[in-house]
Amino acid sequence: MDLVRMLENCRRDQWRVGDLDWSRKPRAMSREDEIAIVQLFTDMSGIERLAGALFREQERRVEDPTLKAIFRTFVIDEVRHAHAAQMLADFYDVHHYKLYRQSPSLTAFAPHFVDAIHYLSDDVANAYIVAGELILDIALLRSINDFVHDEMSQAAMTLINRDESRHIAIDYHMAEYYGSEAYERRMAERQTKLSLVERARGAKAFVFMLHSAHPFIRDVFLDPMNFVDPEGKRLRDAFKRMQLLGRKEETPRRPFTRFLRVLQDGVDHPITGRLLGDLLGRVGGVGKEFMARQYDDTELTRVRRMSYEEMANEALAAKDTTN
Repeated sequence: MDLVRMLENCRRDQWRVGDLDWSRKPRAMSREDEIAIVQLFTDMSGIERLAGALFREQERRVEDPTLKAIFRTFVIDEVRHAHAAQMLADFYDVHHYKLYRQSPSLTAFAPHFVDAIHYLSDDVANAYIVAGELILDIALLRSINDFVHDEMSQAAMTLINRDESRHIAIDYHMAEYYGSEAYERRMAERQTKLSLVERARGAKAFVFMLHSAHPFIRDVFLDPMNFVDPEGKRLRDAFKRMQLLGRKEETPRRPFTRFLRVLQDGVDHPITGRLLGDLLGRVGGVGKEFMARQYDDTELTRVRRMSYEEMANEALAAKDTTN
């Protein structure tokens, strides 16, 4: 990937929430639909800020100055997305049926997540951002836009999706690096070690994050997707792409990738899945339905022949082709 050109694109494609025409009128909705959409945008504002926290952490960790600058623009993107989402929530809150707040599971998850990512290894932090971006961009945002189906939503989502496309391209680029031999050597050469106190704090933060992850994912991603995309095709496609990315290398180098494979294999096993599937799905945060294998052998073989950039391009193309 040409990082210099990517940085140029990041800087060129900046926009302001005020660039959108807020004088439009939202389309008429039923009471149920209006409440659901306003809540979705309210939660989306919080989700975007969590993404910004992850990109801020990635900016802190990377050494390449061009990558640092790219991640800095991503933080700015996510703050803007959070602002846009809150304004969209206000825009569609026509009848003021209730007072909207971010879902309790989101506000419970957020502090544990922010604490945990400070201690997580580089590849784990990147895995979470890839997962979040794929679910948000390929599944949730498209489905919300199709459900709302008016000019205001389309205009906002076009700009947000343009930003998210850059994010996903870099996410895959970093996934390739974190799974490489070069990164393994860098980790082996790294002299800085966490103290026992820091390790304990990190372990506590990670456990708390895992405990709060399942209700957060259910309330903010899975249940809303059942509302705006009842067939769940886009959500399954997002999970399939995450799983294929984790299975791209036949022998994973990083412990977290091996851990996720163990969870998935356990859910898929006829005995373990029946006895422990619910527990394994909860540990994975997404439930056994989505922790289970979403791809077939032909897709896995094809992906292993592809480059990471080709995989990223295919994921981006899915935003326009997934039904």
